Amino acid sequence: MTEINEVNKNEHVGPPPSAALLQILGGFQVSQAAYVVAKLGVATILEQEGPTTLATLAERTGARPEPLARLVRSLAPLGLFSTDGDTVTATSVGALLSEKHPESLYNAALMWMETHYLPFSELLHSVTTGKPGADKYLGEPFFDYLNGDPDRSALFSRAMGDVSAGLRTGIFDGYRLPAGRTVADIGAADGSVLSELLKRDADPQRQGIVFDLPTTVANAEPTLAAAGLTERVEFVAGDFFDAVPSADIYVLSHILHDWDDESSHRILSTIAAAATVGARILIIEGLVPPGDTPHLTKVLDLTMLGVLTGKERTEEEFRSLLDSAGFSLDQTLATATPYSILEATKR
Repeated sequence: MTEINEVNKNEHVGPPPSAALLQILGGFQVSQAAYVVAKLGVATILEQEGPTTLATLAERTGARPEPLARLVRSLAPLGLFSTDGDTVTATSVGALLSEKHPESLYNAALMWMETHYLPFSELLHSVTTGKPGADKYLGEPFFDYLNGDPDRSALFSRAMGDVSAGLRTGIFDGYRLPAGRTVADIGAADGSVLSELLKRDADPQRQGIVFDLPTTVANAEPTLAAAGLTERVEFVAGDFFDAVPSADIYVLSHILHDWDDESSHRILSTIAAAATVGARILIIEGLVPPGDTPHLTKVLDLTMLGVLTGKERTEEEFRSLLDSAGFSLDQTLATATPYSILEATKR
């Protein structure tokens, strides 16, 4: 009997279920703590200059030493820092909160906490009504709220550029664009996707179009200029619900997941109206896997649920959407990233 009791005592390995749940329930505090680390510049100092004392970090960021020490102490076990006495070092994860890191998520940290955090408190409204809780909190649709302020719009574009750039690293390795002279990036944000596609393209004569809202399209100009592509790219302002430019290839990178099925159908139909038979469309999105398989899309779907009308989709859901607008899904290319490239043709 004693042996059996000893086995039962050791049955639960790791933290008890209550500790695991409390960590989940306290997740909102962790995200705010990571935001403060980014906003104050703590991560930037550590990533750029290496191990630094808490006293130095406090002095240079304007933080109080004791609260900053407690913040670091809370985040270190979660993998953002390592400490040795009073000296702090950023881990490879924590370094991504640096404004200067080549794969920085600094803008994403600012954007999510400054534009999503409080509106997401209305998630219960989303689930019980089927309408975005953010609309209730903000008093207007989320994208209207973003585009109503140039600084918010610019931050959103930078954040989406950072997130997609980091997560899609390597997505276009070995990928070749379909035939066609003109590539239009619809909802281009900071223009980084079009820039990467054109830089990798073997055809130097290929032309590009950056298409986005009048309040947003200018955000792509620095990206294309830095890549030396300004002369090959046209910047066009407009609304993809109304009309888009004519092109041979259309790129929709992380666009359709922002919108419900009806709105996504309208976007695809607008493209179909501008496209000739045989024109190609590239959709760059994550695909929701079946069952309980962990995947980034299942986390991002919470954002869609609480803030926007959109959702993450399966391959079959994309196939159905494309078909409804006159496109045939030709192939789905898995990549080494959480994203896939779906290629379709206008019928």
